[in-house]
Amino acid sequence: MKRLPITALALALAAAFPAAAQSNADILKELQVLKEKVAELEKKLKDKEATPKPEWGMTPEQARELNRVTVKAEALEDARDAGGLKLLKISGYADPTYIYNRNQGRAGFQFLNNVADDGYNYDNSYFGTVSIDFQKETDSGTKWRLTLVPNRGTDSVIGNGGVVHEASVSIPLTDLQTRFIAGHIPDWSGYEYLPATQNKLITHNLLFDFTLPTTYTGAGVELTRGKWIVKGMLANMNASKNGAGEKAPVAAYRVDYSKGEFEGFGFAGVHGKAANLTANVTAPIKVVDPVSGAIVDAAEVIGQPHSRVDLFEFDAYFIRGDWTVQGQLSLGQQKHASITPAADGSLRNAKWWGLSALAAYKFTPRFEGIVRADFINNKKNGGGLLGYTAADDRNGIGPDPDPAADAHVGANRSALSFGLSYLFDMNTTLKAEYRIDRANLPVFYVNKDGSYRKTNSLFGASVVVAF
Repeated sequence: MKRLPITALALALAAAFPAAAQSNADILKELQVLKEKVAELEKKLKDKEATPKPEWGMTPEQARELNRVTVKAEALEDARDAGGLKLLKISGYADPTYIYNRNQGRAGFQFLNNVADDGYNYDNSYFGTVSIDFQKETDSGTKWRLTLVPNRGTDSVIGNGGVVHEASVSIPLTDLQTRFIAGHIPDWSGYEYLPATQNKLITHNLLFDFTLPTTYTGAGVELTRGKWIVKGMLANMNASKNGAGEKAPVAAYRVDYSKGEFEGFGFAGVHGKAANLTANVTAPIKVVDPVSGAIVDAAEVIGQPHSRVDLFEFDAYFIRGDWTVQGQLSLGQQKHASITPAADGSLRNAKWWGLSALAAYKFTPRFEGIVRADFINNKKNGGGLLGYTAADDRNGIGPDPDPAADAHVGANRSALSFGLSYLFDMNTTLKAEYRIDRANLPVFYVNKDGSYRKTNSLFGASVVVAF
C-alpha cells in the first residue's frame, strides 16, 4: 500500500526539475536567450520613455500646438502689463435725442449741443451726449477713473467748458473696504443716476435738476462695512477752484444700506458755503456823467459772495421681478439766495422741499413702461432753488410775472412723465417719453405769443447705444 505514493512522488520531482537531466551547455544556452529577451524589453522601455507623452488624450502635434499657444498667451500678458492695460476697462455710450417743447415752439434733435449756449434746463439736461469712460485698477487695489463728455458733462455745466465729467482716484488705506477718494466727482444724491444708460426715462426728475449739486472737487473717504457704504468729502461744490476771498469748503456725504437682495435706502447731504448766483446786489461806485463830464454817484450790480447751503435728501428703492419702485424726499435752503428781496432791499433765504416717485413695470423682458411724478414747494420769498436765484420762465421758477401779482410768492412746481423703453439688443435701448410740467402760477413763457401759462408739455425720443 505504501509503494504507490513513493512512486508518484518520484515522478513529480523528476517533472519539476528537468534541468537535472540536462547538460551544462543546454543551461548556458537558455540563460543566454533569457538575457537577450531582458535586454530587448529594457530597450523598448527606454524608447517609450523618450517618446513625448500625449497630454489629456492629445496627439504629439496637438501637445506642441498647446505649448505654442501657451507661449503666445504669456507674451501677450507681458505686453499688456508693460503697456498698463491690465485691469483697464473702457466703456461708452451715445444717445442722440429728439425733443419737442410746446411752449418754446421748438422741435428737433439734440446731440452734443453746448450747455454754455443754452444753460441747464429740464428739457436740455444731460441727454444728447456722447461719453467714453476709462477705469483702471492696479494690483494694489488703487482705482483710477476718467470720464469724458464733450459739452454735456459736469465740467461744462458748472461753467468750465471742459470735457471732463469725472476724474477721480480711490486708494485703499488699511484694506480694500477703507479708501481715500479724491478728484472731480459727480454728485451722488438721489435715486436717479445721471448717465442715459442708467436713467429709465429721457429727462430727469425735478429734484435732480433743481435741488441737487452738480459735482464736488475735493477729497474724503469711502467705507464699506457689510451692507453699509459711507462716503464723505470736504470739497468745493460746483467749482473746480475757489475764487479770491473764498476758502470754506462744504461737507458732502452719502450713506447707502442694502437691506436685502431687492430693497434698500440711502441719504445724502451737503453743508457749508457755496456759490450764490444772486445778481440783484448793488454796490456804490463813481462814474463820469457823459453830458456834463462831472463825477457822479451810481450803483453797480455785483455778485454775492459764497453763502451757506444746507441740503438733505432721503431715497429708497424696491426692485424685484418685473417691478421697480423708487422714491426721494429733498429739503434745502441757501442763505441770501431768494429770488425776491425784502421790501427794504435786503436779501432773504431761499427755501424749498420736494418729492419724487417712479414706478416701472416690464411687460416683457425687453419692453418696459415707466411713470414718474415730482413736486417742489418753492413759494418762500418769491422762490429760489439751488443755482436758480432769478425768475426763470423756461423752467417755471419764480413769482407770477404780472406786475400786479405778489412778487414775494414763488410758484410751486410739479411734473408727470410717462415713458416706454425697449431693449432692441444687448447694446441698444430705444426710449420715448411724454411729460407734462405744471405750476400753480403762470410762469411758463409761450414763445408764440409772449403770454404765460401754468403748464407746458414735452415729448422726447432717444436711442441709447452703449458698449
